[in-house]
Amino acid sequence: MDVNNPRIGLKIASERLAIVRYVFLVQVEDGIATADQRACLEYADAVLIGWPEMDADDIADLDEAGRQTVEERLRSMEGYIARFSAKEAEGDVDTMTDLLVRATECVASIRRLYQPDFPIPTYAEIRHVVQDEWDDDMDKIDLKEHDTTVEAIEQETEKADEQRDANETDGSGAGSDGSKADGKAAASDGAPDAKHEGK
Repeated sequence: MDVNNPRIGLKIASERLAIVRYVFLVQVEDGIATADQRACLEYADAVLIGWPEMDADDIADLDEAGRQTVEERLRSMEGYIARFSAKEAEGDVDTMTDLLVRATECVASIRRLYQPDFPIPTYAEIRHVVQDEWDDDMDKIDLKEHDTTVEAIEQETEKADEQRDANETDGSGAGSDGSKADGKAAASDGAPDAKHEGK
């Protein structure tokens, strides 16, 4: 890599952000990502998508002021990445989310300088869309859990009704049979005695 290439900042920015984005993805992929976490990842994706090579035809050659701005953005990005790494060690995902957004903003600024015609959405725009999607997903989860709960209650109720009916049937049948058997036994026991006594 030619470190003296005036477009070197373009390559450094993309590669650094891609690494940090992956680290963040590993942190949140095992659970249900919050709206902020989803938006953070989608923002990084939007900035990195179709990232150009340093020798691409649509890359602008920056003047001295532009190159200084790129250096400043790179320093800011590295500062956010250093803090991101520290928060990763602490397991502070919420702060990592904010720091990744800030690092991504630095990279977006660099890309706009080198590739001014490439459309990059703002984090606020992505965050708004993701929030709507996240709300829809949560509503579906809540509805599914509610349906599952209702179904479980209905099944328990049906089982209880069936058990009660079975108990009532067994109880009445036993009582009826028992009564008849006792009556016959009493009649049969009593008749011979009466006849015997009459004779």
